[in-house]
Amino acid sequence: MHIRTSFPYETAHADFWIPLQDGTRLYARAWRPPTGEPVPALLEYLPYRLTDYTAPRDRQRHPWYAGHGYASVRVDVRGHGNSDGLPADEDSAIALSDGVEVVEWLAAQPWCNGRVGMFGISWGGFVSLRIAALAPEPLKAVVTVCATDDRYDNDVHYLGGSVLACGMHTRTATLLAFAARPPDPRYVGAVWRDAWLGRLAALDPPVHTWLAHQTRDDHWRHGSVREDYGAVRAAVLAVGGWHDPYRDSVLRLVEHLPADRVRGLIGPWAHQYPDRGRPPGPAIGFLQETLRWWDHWLKGKDTGVMAEPLLRAYISDSHPPARVHDVLPGRWVGELSWPSPHVTPVSYALRGAPVLVRSPLHTGLDAGGVVPRGDDADLPPDQREEDARSACFEFEAAEETWVLGRPRVRLRLTSSVPRGQVVARLCDVAPDGTSTLVTRGALNLSARHGPDRAVPWTPGATEDLAFELNGIGHAFPPGHRIRLAVSSAYWPWLWPQPGSETGLTLDPAGSALELPVRTRESGADIAFGEPEHSEPLGVSRPATLDEPRPERLVVRDVAKGEWLLVVDPRRNGTRVYPDGLEVTEDTLEAYTIEDADPLTARTRSDRSIRLHRPEAGWDARVETHSGITCTATDFVVSNELVCKDGDEVVFHRTWEKRVPRTAG
Repeated sequence: MHIRTSFPYETAHADFWIPLQDGTRLYARAWRPPTGEPVPALLEYLPYRLTDYTAPRDRQRHPWYAGHGYASVRVDVRGHGNSDGLPADEDSAIALSDGVEVVEWLAAQPWCNGRVGMFGISWGGFVSLRIAALAPEPLKAVVTVCATDDRYDNDVHYLGGSVLACGMHTRTATLLAFAARPPDPRYVGAVWRDAWLGRLAALDPPVHTWLAHQTRDDHWRHGSVREDYGAVRAAVLAVGGWHDPYRDSVLRLVEHLPADRVRGLIGPWAHQYPDRGRPPGPAIGFLQETLRWWDHWLKGKDTGVMAEPLLRAYISDSHPPARVHDVLPGRWVGELSWPSPHVTPVSYALRGAPVLVRSPLHTGLDAGGVVPRGDDADLPPDQREEDARSACFEFEAAEETWVLGRPRVRLRLTSSVPRGQVVARLCDVAPDGTSTLVTRGALNLSARHGPDRAVPWTPGATEDLAFELNGIGHAFPPGHRIRLAVSSAYWPWLWPQPGSETGLTLDPAGSALELPVRTRESGADIAFGEPEHSEPLGVSRPATLDEPRPERLVVRDVAKGEWLLVVDPRRNGTRVYPDGLEVTEDTLEAYTIEDADPLTARTRSDRSIRLHRPEAGWDARVETHSGITCTATDFVVSNELVCKDGDEVVFHRTWEKRVPRTAG
């Protein structure tokens, strides 16, 4: 990583409020060159607290853009951070309308030339796309990283129509704890406590809404860019990683947006900016790449960015299974169109007698994290134990086989119960027998006719169904085996359904694996610069005597046949900021199931956050406890929130809700 200290423009930064039409003020921080001449504005718009949580990341990027002649602005969403107002659901229309107002406000400032770009990762990338679909006139370009175009099936809520158990649980628990944090009196003054209490009274765990919509109904269609790509008028640079759950959005965006204003980039990365240096790499000079994008669309410079292939994608070489890879060897390929004429679907027919697929319900404990972030236990380990709990079909790689895109399976299944799910994993099996997970996909059997409806299976019936696996770029070397592993369970990714312990019968006749096989040539000379950032913020982490916890710990109770997965998502410890703020966080998650009873599935997470300014005597604490259990007919959701000002409990509320299992 190169830390850049010299730029073409000198910069200054300032904090201020952006007024909205209803009188609400949004807290903002801007870095810009004090040149006296108007420059384009870049906007990052998030609910994640610019004065503490994202401050280190903001410092890496916004001053860098300002040093290249942009006004780079970071804004907190209504009801979050130091902004006025009350928090709303993360997908609410008000966040979008506020964002449109912010874009138009920035364009009208005397230091802006009227042209605005938006960028962000995850929620920030998603909201950039959604605001682009509302087409505010000043918004000319977007960079969306690790973001979704489909709120239902390409996010952390559902996968193939099944409840994404750990994804949904983790996300709702995180959002509740985040939204419960108070404004900082250093920036908002004495009104902080009244504003905090107002926010807390407005909170509702988002899982209540998410579970109330178990099919892809109007709730999910609203705001999903996938519903109307034509609404997006801004130019879009879509970026993803093969180890990020949102990567398929990149493939859809380059397919459906006009080729003269979209480009796609998919590397081997996890859920991180591609210049962070978090595994797996290689990292790239991503800020330089985005500068080429901004300069072309916001300054009218000929940077050559639109002469790049429509899609630049990384094809990883075969690699042994490991929880973490610092760098994945491979090569970049360029596609001038998508779908690509260089990619041909190749069908591999399944062979053999019908087989009963009755996976133990703990199948999936070696799945890795739903949203890998480059931590030490994020990626799936050797899949041999998972394969042993699945029905496996193998094909010899007679020659090196490059796969680029979304594999697909066609399966002929018989089920004796009306509910269930099927999971397909594509693995690379080396001559020594080690099995590396390449990609996977799943289908809730009730969603086999489409995710917008729930159609129970007729017990005893046999049906043919098909579904896609997540996209991937991977090279199978000669001598390796291509393995398709099919299971009826995948905990804690997928919430198991009543009766699913009985399994499925798979008939290889009429079943097949279809791989998108690419020609073995790059077709383009693709290279990137060295990663670079502006100077770091200087956040310190005091040493602690606490024993480090395992990142992912599996415990088996042999007598009960129970499995416990304990996850430390690495949000613990204390951070000390240059302005004196101390932030201490701790999070622990647990997922439990018994081998033969899907109704024993349960999730639990405990979170604590402390915001402390010792010199000012400010000490605010947030504690949450969240869990989901189930019956045959309902999900049972519980949440508890306790907030303290010093030792005084200022808010304590519990939520208990039963949600009918209509599809999940």
